[in-house]
Amino acid sequence: MSSLINTKVLPFKTQAFHDGKFEEVTEKNLSDGKKWSVVIFMPAAFTFNCPTEIEDAADHYAEFQKANAEVFVVTTDTHFSHKVWHETSEAVGKAKFFLVGDPTHQLTNNFGVHIPEEGLALRGTFVIDPSGTIKTMEVHSNEIARDVTETLRKLKAAQYTAAHPGEVCPAKWKEGEKTLKPSIDLVGKI
Repeated sequence: MSSLINTKVLPFKTQAFHDGKFEEVTEKNLSDGKKWSVVIFMPAAFTFNCPTEIEDAADHYAEFQKANAEVFVVTTDTHFSHKVWHETSEAVGKAKFFLVGDPTHQLTNNFGVHIPEEGLALRGTFVIDPSGTIKTMEVHSNEIARDVTETLRKLKAAQYTAAHPGEVCPAKWKEGEKTLKPSIDLVGKI
């Protein structure tokens, strides 16, 4: 499997449940030239772990917005399922971001998270810059739920390095902390 890092989001078109209505979502939503995007893949609606992750993202949604980022949660269900899920789950009902349906598996295939034998998605998280370039990706097995604070940290690190070429964010870097400027003088000194 080749890496998607620093590649452009491939074209797609699908439907989402967002803000009480159905909306079309395309690659243009992830490359509008203004906002960063965080795409969070989950296996399916009406599961056990997924609502806990949606609630975590919802609880931190204001921080994503403050960081000029939009959140898109994607499952292989339809936008109709997402509407009912939003209405019937207290945790999912907190979501003010896009709940994206991918019944054709176009998105899960484009992002390399599709499980063909199950027709579901792996848990994948992608941070995408305003030009539609994938800057971070994390993909893992479905029994392990994520912590969205780490996604926020990666988003802010990607934003920082985009604004400060030639600098890198060290391990556990948090907004406002020191970064590094790679140079021959640092080799063997850290």
